[in-house]
Amino acid sequence: MLVLSRKENERIRLGDSIVLTIVRVSGDKVRLGIQAPPDVLVLRDELETFAATIPASALPAVAMDAARAVA
Repeated sequence: MLVLSRKENERIRLGDSIVLTIVRVSGDKVRLGIQAPPDVLVLRDELETFAATIPASALPAVAMDAARAVA
């Protein structure tokens, strides 16, 4: 595992098409911004079990619905 230190508003690139931005650090919480192509599933680890119950073809739509609900 690669471990990096970043400050707010700094970015990390993963390959050619994914960018992680450190949006805010507050206490023990870090807020991340993730830019990824629509075909890349971005899923919190604790939702992995939930995702296993959904057909793969529906996952991007479900992830987008969840993101809208939080926004």
